[in-house]
Order: sequence, then C-alpha cells, then structure tokens
Amino acid sequence: MYPVSRSGPRLDLRELTVEDVDAVLAIYGSPEATEHLSFEPRTREQVTQIVARSIAAATATPRTEYALAVIERDTAELIGFGRLATDPHQQRGATMGFALCPQSWGVGYGRETVQLLLSVGFDDLDLHRVWGGRSPLNEASAMTMAAVGMVEEGVIREHVLKAGKWRDSVVHAILEREWRSVTAV
Repeated sequence: MYPVSRSGPRLDLRELTVEDVDAVLAIYGSPEATEHLSFEPRTREQVTQIVARSIAAATATPRTEYALAVIERDTAELIGFGRLATDPHQQRGATMGFALCPQSWGVGYGRETVQLLLSVGFDDLDLHRVWGGRSPLNEASAMTMAAVGMVEEGVIREHVLKAGKWRDSVVHAILEREWRSVTAV
C-alpha cells in the first residue's frame, strides 16, 4: 500500500520525504527524545540513511515497513515518527513504534499517533495483532498504549543493549477484535 495517508483530529500521517531529514534529526538526534528508545541519539548521517531506507521500503513489493511522518496539522510541521513493520514470524502481525519531539509531549499526540498507526494496521493492512515494546521506565508510553486499548502482556528480559547495559522491554499488544471494540465506542 503506497502512499499511506491517514488523518486524525489534530495529526496526519504521511510518507517520509528527503526534506524530512532535519525534522527527524530533531527527534532521533535528541538525547531527551531517545532516552527511552532502543538506541542512542543518531547523527545526521544516520538519520539521512534511515529516511532513505524508509523511502525505499515504501515502494517495496511486498511492503513490510511503514515508516511515517507525524504531522501537526495546525503548523504543518513534522513532530514525530511512527513505524509499523510486519512480522515474518507471525501471521498477520506487526510491531509498532513511535517517537515525538519533546515539545509536543503531554498533549495527547502520542495517543493520536498510536491510534493512527493502529488504524493503518487493522483497517488497511488487515492485521490480526500489533505489538510494541517500551522501556520499563517510560510510564508515559505505558499510559498511551493503555489508553488506546493495548494490553500489557509481559516483559522481554534484557532485550535492548543501550549505553553498554542490557534493558528489559515491556510488551503491549492489541488484537483486531479489541481494536474494533475500542473504536466502535
């Protein structure tokens, strides 16, 4: 499916472009924004490669990765990055992740971003299950995923190596029938 375009009350998801490197770098290069992510802050060169890979993956057949820009509609600015990746080891399953610039935290944009990503997964890709992992210390992400109906399933022990130390990941997931139940309200 290309191109992906999805709109919420305040945010839009769209495909990444080469012009997005600086905005993605403001997130992926930020120690604050990446504190709970699975990687250290990225360099401009690394972000340029990520954006280029994401653009190339968008037109791959079959498409297995959906790396999307999160746009604040009022300002037309890229404020986040969302990703769905189909899981080759799980039938009709995908992983999900997102990151927002710190200036946009605390106003519900995380929840709206996750809702938009799940909508792509369940409504467009006909997925059965979407899951995401978070740092055990990232309570904001825990609240965001719970707010959209994702269930905390457990812990993947020593899942991420960051800053020379192994860190657990807490897994949250939602099934298609749960998504339909939450969105029918």
